[in-house]
Amino acid sequence: MRTATRPTLWFVGVTTASSSIMRLFPRWAEALGLDAVIAGVDLPLGAGRDAYREVVTFLRDDPLSRGALVTTHKLDLLAAARDLITTLDPLAARFAEVSCLARRADGLHGWAKDPVTAGLAIAAFLAPDHFARTGAPALVLGAGGAGCAIAWHLRAGRRGDPCAQVVLAERRADRLAHARHVLGDDASIRFVLDGDVDALLAACPPGTLVVNATGLGKDAPGSPLRAPVFPEGAVAWDLNYRGELLFLAQARAAGITAVDGWRYFLHGWLAAIEEIFATPIPPAGPLFAELAAIAARVR
Repeated sequence: MRTATRPTLWFVGVTTASSSIMRLFPRWAEALGLDAVIAGVDLPLGAGRDAYREVVTFLRDDPLSRGALVTTHKLDLLAAARDLITTLDPLAARFAEVSCLARRADGLHGWAKDPVTAGLAIAAFLAPDHFARTGAPALVLGAGGAGCAIAWHLRAGRRGDPCAQVVLAERRADRLAHARHVLGDDASIRFVLDGDVDALLAACPPGTLVVNATGLGKDAPGSPLRAPVFPEGAVAWDLNYRGELLFLAQARAAGITAVDGWRYFLHGWLAAIEEIFATPIPPAGPLFAELAAIAARVR
């Protein structure tokens, strides 16, 4: 990481230069009256303990660093550098992930924003009585930080309309073990390791919510599904909004509702900016509408 020459918001990801935030943040900063620039930090998947500690140490010690939004590396970064972070919010402590780091006079402070921002994004495309009306389950592909947060939201965070059954499928045994640990002993969450996800999908009833939380289609090419047969009335949600988005192409070819991750992107970034710059940004209302309109023009 290069030494900052101006107050800087860092974006820790895999292919940060391709993100809309690099063009969008300067316009948001102007609208919010923030004196700051944005810079990306690209790390490969599973970058390793030393790489994560180097990034967090820099964020903690560089006087012009205001903080960082972390994607993809949320679990691994915190596991490698927990001792370098002064405090974690309750959700970050529970889920053992950090998606937002803010530099303060007494050190770095971390938050897990996914459980909240995932709920805000889902509310924008799923009817408030969807699960009560359909009785359908959710199939969440990927048990990383985002997948765990979504599973938690669908069960505990979706007040008034919880999903009766969440199937959480993951290829990595360590990730699935982590998901079991943080989500607890909940009989309504089924944990599947190395499952045939096409077969899991084919067994789902009408109205199932199918979520791509694997990163495939953005951080790496492809889709978690090979030859999917979506149930009638299914809703496919991809957390990605850029990249090849093969998962969404598969859903559209099946004639079902397909939703990209743009709204999730907006809520995630604005929630992080709110913490990093101590600037209130409500998730709805005139200010959010203004910032969303700016984002739409940049997109």
